[in-house]
Amino acid sequence: MELLKKIESDFQEAAKKAQKIKKRVLRNLKSKIQNKKIELRAKGKEIQEKDLFQLLKKQAKKHKESIELFQKGDRNDLVEKEKKELDILSKYLPDELSDKKITEIVNNVIKEIGEKSPRVFGQVMGKVMKKVKGRADGNKVKKIVEKILKQ
Repeated sequence: MELLKKIESDFQEAAKKAQKIKKRVLRNLKSKIQNKKIELRAKGKEIQEKDLFQLLKKQAKKHKESIELFQKGDRNDLVEKEKKELDILSKYLPDELSDKKITEIVNNVIKEIGEKSPRVFGQVMGKVMKKVKGRADGNKVKKIVEKILKQ
């Protein structure tokens, strides 16, 4: 798997160049990946690229939540630390979809369903999330869907 190889080679490079933060983030990520491999092996499965992206998204989400909490607590030192770590992780994630692209997908799903009212919110969300899987934040999608259905 390309992503796994990239993470491993970047870790080796960070270790050689004594990049402490990058090395720590990638070591933690490798540990999480190893745990996921063990978990999947117990179920008779192998780790897939989608599993890696899920893991990366989960880690990135944790960092984003930490940044918000530290900002509320006025801990700018920790905010900077979390932002640096998030930047490192973000390099391995697929590009996020723009609001314009998400809006386009939502409008197409609403046309498929054939109804535009708040009653179909659940249906729209379900179909949109399948189409944007891993490339858009659920909260962002929710806001866009709500806005369009209220129009």
